Amino acid sequence: MNIPEDLQYTTDHEWVKIENGIATIGITDYAQGELGDIIFIELPEPGDEFMAKDSIGTIEAVKTVADIYSPMQGKISEVNPILEDEPECVNTDPYMRGWIIKLTNFTNNDGDFLTADEYKKLVQ
Repeated sequence: MNIPEDLQYTTDHEWVKIENGIATIGITDYAQGELGDIIFIELPEPGDEFMAKDSIGTIEAVKTVADIYSPMQGKISEVNPILEDEPECVNTDPYMRGWIIKLTNFTNNDGDFLTADEYKKLVQ
């Protein structure tokens, strides 16, 4: 299981990378493995605003459908355009090609995030 050290994690199995005032968010390798083969992702629209813990979309896999939660309050600046035609890239590359949304104007709740080591303990 891949758990990059340079990301922050949530107990809902999302990852967050904050760079230059933009928070990139996706689901973890553990989460995609639990879901199985992803066949569709319902995404929010750029400009939509969410509170922390709000559902921002759904992931449909062969076995189940799961909500995607926003780990922080913010405004959607971008959704991953690749996911419309290739939702399975979340399975094959959840941390690079398979990112889901980017937030701006976000509230950084550092205390709500787990380090890579803390996340490893959660999923073991």
